[in-house]
Parts: sequence; C-alpha cells; structure tokens
Amino acid sequence: QLQASGGGLVQAGGSLRLSCAASGRTFSGYSMGWFRQAPGKEREFVATIYWTGTAIYYADAVKGRFTISRNSAKNIAYLQMNSLRPEDTAVYYCAAGRGVSPNTYEYWGQGTQVTVSS
Repeated sequence: QLQASGGGLVQAGGSLRLSCAASGRTFSGYSMGWFRQAPGKEREFVATIYWTGTAIYYADAVKGRFTISRNSAKNIAYLQMNSLRPEDTAVYYCAAGRGVSPNTYEYWGQGTQVTVSS
C-alpha cells in the first residue's frame, strides 16, 4: 500500500514536498514514480527513482525544479517541488513499478492535490 501526502495550496514560486509512504511490503527492485493528473488531462509522468537510487528520470516540464529521492530503509519516497507554477496544479500520485509510463506501474497511492495560485 502506498500513501501520498504533502499536497496543498501554494503561490507561484513556492515549494512543497510530497511524501509517499509504503507499507505492507518493501518494493525492493521497484522504481518509485510520481505522476500527476490535471482536470481533463491524462495522467502524466513527473519523476521516477530506482530502488537503489542509481537511476533518476524527470519529465522535461519539471527538470531543474523538482527533485525526487527515496529512503529505502524507511520505505518512503519524496518529491521536492520548487519554483512551482500554476501549470503544476494537479493531483499527484506516487506509484511503484518500472519505467516512465503509468501503464507499467503496478501499485498506486491515493493521490494528493497540489494547487498553485498565480
């Protein structure tokens, strides 16, 4: 089970840190990914980090502003979001799986709302 938290309302230029806590299993060998879905849009890839932290990928839209990390010992993944923009407004989901497509992620958290005001 994955539990995402840390969303909220922030002004443009502000920061938020999302957390994804895993329980029930360790997700060893899985990548932990963050995806987001804005109203009327498809779910899109944001960032992913492999179990060991050796492979990290970002969507171009967030590169340089967002940082993904994980504490495998504590089974928690984080998404530090800086310089937020109104277009970052979406429900953010954490997931465990592989690759950058939502279709290749098997386990999903419930989502946390991020709203960036202009």
